[in-house]
Amino acid sequence: MDPHEEPPGRTATVVLDAAFKADAPARYARLRDLGPIHPAEFPPGLAGWVVVGHDLARRALTHPALLKDATPAADALDAAGFVLHRPSVGLGAQMMEADPPEHTRLRRLAAAAFTPRRTAELAPRIEQIAHGLIDAMPPSGALDLVEAFNAPLPATVIAELLGVPAEHHRDFRRWSSQALRPASPEHRPALAALHGLLAELVADKRRRPQDDLLSALVAVRDGEAGRLTEEELVGTALMLVVAGHESTVNLLGNAELALLRHPDQLELLRERPELLPAAVEEFLRHDSPVERSTNRYAAVDLELGGVAIPRGGLVVVALGSAGHDAAQRGSGDPAALDVGRPDARHLAFGHGIHHCLGAPLARLEAAVALRVLLARVPELELAVPVESLAWIDSGIIRGVLSLPVRYRHG
Repeated sequence: MDPHEEPPGRTATVVLDAAFKADAPARYARLRDLGPIHPAEFPPGLAGWVVVGHDLARRALTHPALLKDATPAADALDAAGFVLHRPSVGLGAQMMEADPPEHTRLRRLAAAAFTPRRTAELAPRIEQIAHGLIDAMPPSGALDLVEAFNAPLPATVIAELLGVPAEHHRDFRRWSSQALRPASPEHRPALAALHGLLAELVADKRRRPQDDLLSALVAVRDGEAGRLTEEELVGTALMLVVAGHESTVNLLGNAELALLRHPDQLELLRERPELLPAAVEEFLRHDSPVERSTNRYAAVDLELGGVAIPRGGLVVVALGSAGHDAAQRGSGDPAALDVGRPDARHLAFGHGIHHCLGAPLARLEAAVALRVLLARVPELELAVPVESLAWIDSGIIRGVLSLPVRYRHG
């Protein structure tokens, strides 16, 4: 059987490769019709299960025996060459890859530096960056909106927030975009390069602290728990860079593409910009930039959605699929885009103790950037057929690699 065809039941293995990702909404819809959980294969060759139903997704994300500790799956991960869970060569040594009590300590320390006040104070600077990027565009013509607007905006925000010098911004942005794509040949070199740069910056901030997030992370203390170690500092900074940058780039791209495919919703949002906060939640629900969760591993033999998961079994939650599950409470057709939807429930930022610490920043960046874009660019349309768009081909992120548009701005 072709692994990309609709499986006849739960026993068929779903291959979540580039072809699947390019057609993910339709593929997940077919899987939801068959059941809430399915055996799956994830690049670079890992076998496990994918949860696609909303209620089971929430249960899996808080299951006490589905943990980040990869020890029970070590042999399978090593055989596949998977490294994202490891310190120094992956995204390890930070809260996204930790379980309590380590997760509790790391999150509390990071939250002490990454405060709501620090996030809220960024709004004027985000708006300034957005206007600057539009000012840099010719008054009219055609360009790639990902390259010209979506990618540089959050890259600049997170680089300035952390205190990354301007001369590193271009490499910083490029490495971030490659770090979460395990099928890419640039995946490991990008992770290594980011590790190296952030380790140098951490050492520099220790010597010469400044008014930035990296200096705050270096300085933060948490009573008896003590200071973050050097590796934890670098790992936390790397997590903020990669997760924060990539999720926002693709939140913007997926939102823009959805609006361009639904001109009535685009015009409604232009006419009623006060809808933007709710619209951002709808974009997160309609086409989540984080397609699926990071890996969880069964600490013991367990049952999930009627399926037996052995100790060491890999379980991944399809966050984007959960937002389209008609079984969840909410109003309207889950397949439709409705920027005025009052209850756009989603799991785009996760659920439970691993709920994204940077969610307020992503929401703020998206709302400000889209408000500026819609106000400044009155004419905007796709320059290519939707079917020709190329999608990110591996990893947990969903988004187009480029978004060619024709436009006029004022």
